[in-house]
Amino acid sequence: MLQSAHDLRGYTIHATDGEIGSVNDLLFDDDKWTIRYLVLNTGNWLTGKLVLISPIAVTAVSREAKTLDVKLTKQQVEQSPDLTTNQPISREYEAEYARYYDYSPYWGGPGIWGASMLPGTLANLELMPPEPDPVAEQTDHNERHRNDPHLHSVHEVTGYHIHALDGEIGHVDDFIVDDESWAIRYLVIDTRNWWPGKKVLVAPQWIKGVSWPDAAVTVDLARDVIRQAPEYDPATFNREYETSLYRYYQRPGYWEASSGNEMRR
Repeated sequence: MLQSAHDLRGYTIHATDGEIGSVNDLLFDDDKWTIRYLVLNTGNWLTGKLVLISPIAVTAVSREAKTLDVKLTKQQVEQSPDLTTNQPISREYEAEYARYYDYSPYWGGPGIWGASMLPGTLANLELMPPEPDPVAEQTDHNERHRNDPHLHSVHEVTGYHIHALDGEIGHVDDFIVDDESWAIRYLVIDTRNWWPGKKVLVAPQWIKGVSWPDAAVTVDLARDVIRQAPEYDPATFNREYETSLYRYYQRPGYWEASSGNEMRR
C-alpha cells in the first residue's frame, strides 16, 4: 500500500512485548530511493538515545490504527548499537547494526534490498559479505562513501526546490512510500508559486540530479509538461490515477517493471 511519509510520521511502533515509541522521521538513500530506517521518538523510555528501526523488522502496517508492528523485543531495541546524533550514519555503523540484528546487508545487490525487492527477506539469514559497492570502488570517493552512505532525512528534504529543465516549478511537499517494499514511489511537488493550489507527482526515476548543498532537485521534464500533468489529490489517489499519470508521461509504470510482482494496493 502507498502511504504519505507525512502521515507515517507519528505512527506508533509496537514491539513484540510492548510499545517502543513513534515514528519521528524516515531516512532514505539517494541511490535506490528507498526508506532504510525509521527514526523513533522513544519519549521518556530511552531518553537521549537515537533509535533506528529497519523496515526489515516491520511485520504489519495499519493505516486505520496508525501503527507499525515490528519483530523485535524492547530489550533488543534498548541494547542496539549506540548512534551519535551529531554524526552522519556511517557504513560501519550500518554493518554493526546488521550484525547485531542478524540481518543481511541491503547494499551491494541488484534489488533495492540487496538480492531482493522486499526487506523482510533479509531477516534471520546467514550473514554473507555484500557484493562490492560500485561507489566505494571509485577511489576519489572512498573516504566520502565510508563515512556517508547517502542517507537523507525525509523531514529535511521536504521543502527542497524543484527545478524542471527550463526553470523552477515548486518545492517538495511530501513523499509517497510503498509500505511493502519501502521504496519511494513519488515526490509530491507543490507548485502553488506557479499554478495556485496544484500538486503533482514526480517519480524518482525522472530525477536528473540532486544538489544537496543547494537543497534543490532537478527533474528531467519541462515545466509546461509538469504543469499539464494530472493533478494529485490524496482523496482520489489510486492505481487508475497512477496509470493515467504514467500514460501521460509516456513511461511504463513501476509495477510493469516488477516481473509480475506487483505491489498490492
